[in-house]
Amino acid sequence: MAVTEAVLVIAFNRPDHLAQVIDRLREVKPEKLFVAIDGPRADRVGEAKRVEACRDLVATVDWPCQVRTLFHEENLGCGRGVSSAITWFFEHEPRGIILEDDIVPDPSFFPFCEELLDRYEDDERVFAISGCNFVPHEGLTDPTAPYRFSQIPHIWGWATWRRSWALYDLDISDWRERLPPRQLWSTVGKSLPGTVYWSGTFELLARQEVDTWDGQLVLAAMESGQLTATSNINLIRNVGFDAEATHTLVDMGDLQPQGSMTFPIREVPVERDTRADAWALRHHFRATWKGMMGQGLRHLNRRREASR
Repeated sequence: MAVTEAVLVIAFNRPDHLAQVIDRLREVKPEKLFVAIDGPRADRVGEAKRVEACRDLVATVDWPCQVRTLFHEENLGCGRGVSSAITWFFEHEPRGIILEDDIVPDPSFFPFCEELLDRYEDDERVFAISGCNFVPHEGLTDPTAPYRFSQIPHIWGWATWRRSWALYDLDISDWRERLPPRQLWSTVGKSLPGTVYWSGTFELLARQEVDTWDGQLVLAAMESGQLTATSNINLIRNVGFDAEATHTLVDMGDLQPQGSMTFPIREVPVERDTRADAWALRHHFRATWKGMMGQGLRHLNRRREASR
C-alpha cells in the first residue's frame, strides 16, 4: 500500500546514500515527496558535481508521486540548510515524515509514523514521532511495549506536526531564559552530568560554535515539556558514517539492531519512560563525569583548530 503521508528528504552531497533512500521510498511509494538539497561549498573541489548528482536522482522517482524540490544554489550549512528545509516542508504540509539522506528506514517505519501521527495529532502532550532507538531491552521500563515516550526527539527518521515545528528556533541565544536552571535540572532527571551536558550543548549552539540544528529541537521539546513517541524497536539504519559526513564521522555502535514494527500498534500511556531516558543520557549522550571530561577536551581542541 502506498504511503499517503508526505515525506521530506533532506540531502546535500552524497548521491550514493541518497540513492539508497530513494530505493527504499520506491518500495513504499509515498504519494507526496519533498526533496531539499543544499548548495555546494565553493572551496570544495568536486562537490558541485556530487550535489548535481543528488539533484539528478530526483528524476529517478518513477512511481505516481507529487514531487516538490528546493535546490539551493549557495551552501547554507547544516544548521540553516536543514532547518529551512523543514520550515519549507511545513509551509506546504500540516504534518509529515522527515528523513535525511543517510537514513534508510525499514518499510514498517512509514505506517508506524502514519498511525501515531493520526493518534496524537491533537494531543498537545506529544511533540513528535521517532523511529530510531538507542536503548536496549534492559534499559526500557516495558520492553513489551511497541513504543515509549521520551523527552528527547531523536531525528534519525522522525515525523511531526506543523504545530510542533512552530516552537522551533535555530537561534537559541536566549536559551537560559527559555529553559531556566530549575526546569533543566528537573527535565534531565536531576542529573548533574546531564545538566552540564545539555547546558554545554545549548551554549555551544547559542554561540554558533557548532553548525547544526537538532540540539535546538531538543530545546524546543524541553521548553514545552512535550514528549516524543519513540519506537522500542529500532526501525532505521544510518548509512552515513564516513569521512563525507558533517557530524557522524564514526559509528559508535549506539543504534539497536534494525527490526520491523508489528501492527496494529498497541496504545501506551503518554508518560515519560524515565528509565529509558536515563539510560540514553548515560550511554548514548555519555553524560557522565568521564563523558564530560571528553566533551571538554573536544571543545578545547575545536577552539584550538579554529584559532589556527
